[in-house]
Amino acid sequence: MQNHSDDAEKFLLAAKRAEIQALERLAGSCELVTTVSDLVHQLQRERGISNIYLVSAGFRFSEQRDTQIQNCQLSEGRFRTLLHNRYLQNDRGDSAPDMRLLNGIAYSLHGLDELAELRRHIDAFEVSGLESTDAYCRLIAGLLSVVFEAADVADDPEVTRLLVALFNLMQAKEFSGQERAWGALGFASSQFDARVHQRLQQLQDCQRSSLEVFAEYAGEQEKTHWQSIEESQASRDLQRLRLVIAGLNNGESIAAEISEVWYQLATARIDAMHRLEDAMAERLLRVSRQRVSDAQAELGQHYAQLQQMKSAEWSKLPALAVLFDPEVPGLYGSVAASGLGTLRGQPLAHSLYDLIRTQVAHIQRVSAELEETRRTLTERKLVERAKGMLMKRLRMSEDDAYRTMQQRAMDMNLKLVDVAERIMTASAEQRLACGVQDAHAGSDQDSVPA
Repeated sequence: MQNHSDDAEKFLLAAKRAEIQALERLAGSCELVTTVSDLVHQLQRERGISNIYLVSAGFRFSEQRDTQIQNCQLSEGRFRTLLHNRYLQNDRGDSAPDMRLLNGIAYSLHGLDELAELRRHIDAFEVSGLESTDAYCRLIAGLLSVVFEAADVADDPEVTRLLVALFNLMQAKEFSGQERAWGALGFASSQFDARVHQRLQQLQDCQRSSLEVFAEYAGEQEKTHWQSIEESQASRDLQRLRLVIAGLNNGESIAAEISEVWYQLATARIDAMHRLEDAMAERLLRVSRQRVSDAQAELGQHYAQLQQMKSAEWSKLPALAVLFDPEVPGLYGSVAASGLGTLRGQPLAHSLYDLIRTQVAHIQRVSAELEETRRTLTERKLVERAKGMLMKRLRMSEDDAYRTMQQRAMDMNLKLVDVAERIMTASAEQRLACGVQDAHAGSDQDSVPA
């Protein structure tokens, strides 16, 4: 007769091995995030340099641009090599990653394939500074979506918190880069019209929003590091220049030469943010690899405990240990009798069932922590879906849809995610109503005599 206790042992150990495999995939995703972080930073630098190159008709930053393109190509090469080794090798033996992550990677690679053509257009001055900046922003947005998806599929609470914090810091840095670009465009024309003023204010608001989420999930060390960036001389000088720009009346002129100062101050702040990114990425890799090591050690302990139980002529599982465990849900409304934690005088503390219960408790704790941590990711996806709904139904641009949601949130004193939820609910109700009307129309049509 088959020994069912042996089967329980095998599945207990298989569960721990599955956890190790998941943590190893997570460590690989963290390595991907660190590589994306570097590539995004290099592209952001190329975007800013190319912008100045275009608006100055090629008189400025020509050599810097050549150097930066080489840096981007090196970073892109590391990115592609990692992707090929991790996701396209058939002998890795681990399960397939999330399809949304793979789709985000495919989108980003397609954009990178077009980067050489964009550079040729910039060389020939066939695109404007605004068009060039817009193209780089789309490429960077695709790469940031890879980081977001990596955070969304992570299944370890601490690693997920770090990924959420890092993603929002990267998002804030991207908004900072776009602010630098719009400021450069304003200085290039020697004036800041209403559109540029509005765009700069929106980008500053977006930075604050992303940094609030970063502060919520970052560790004390990261928050202290960020505080030092905010209190730096470069950040204070940048803020003063922001106020100068904000104080300009529509169409009031300003010296174009100040663009040098603007670019240097904005770049100093962005570079400082990237150094914080690097520190967080290093900790992310360290934590994810430690998680794998811890799980492997626990698997070894499970093996050792089971062997110790058997070598000590450990008796089989006490009768009804599982079915009379008061901590496991049973008859609804019943009150467990006292003393059932120990059956027939045999404590459960050194049984196979104790190992199983310990692992169940570990999984439940991790799941609860993970659910809370993923709240921010879920809210962001809801906001993105609602924004897309407005763009489709009302034929709005992405910016107009987002501003509409922001304004509605302020008018109703609600969070942005609450407005997004209302939009999605109203859309679902509208689709349902249309479906009912179509059904009635079809029924009426069927009842008309031929």
